[in-house]
Amino acid sequence: MSITWNDSVPIYRQLRERVVAMILDGALNEGDPLPSVRQVAADFQINPLTVSKAYQELVDDQLVEKRRGLGMFVTDGAREALLKSERERFLREEWPTLYARLQRLGLDLKTLLREAPQDSENQS
Repeated sequence: MSITWNDSVPIYRQLRERVVAMILDGALNEGDPLPSVRQVAADFQINPLTVSKAYQELVDDQLVEKRRGLGMFVTDGAREALLKSERERFLREEWPTLYARLQRLGLDLKTLLREAPQDSENQS
């Protein structure tokens, strides 16, 4: 495995966001185990303490749980909690800037929908 890290964001935060994206995308489901700290550290060639810090943030956010002797597992309700918090964050932090840009460019919903890339799940 290889990954390009963004030097402006701590690696543990980027790793946390990667796990969050996997939960949101359905690559990790409720009850699924996370890869071990050692495995992630070896795969990405990073310090195991960095992985532990990322995983601890996920535990603190109640998205994963530690099971003694077994590892870390995605908690029940993690995806729904993430969807709620990510939607709220998008509307609070990203939407105002995006909306202002759309207004400046004179783009409306009809144009956006017509020009949107088609994916296999949303084609009619």
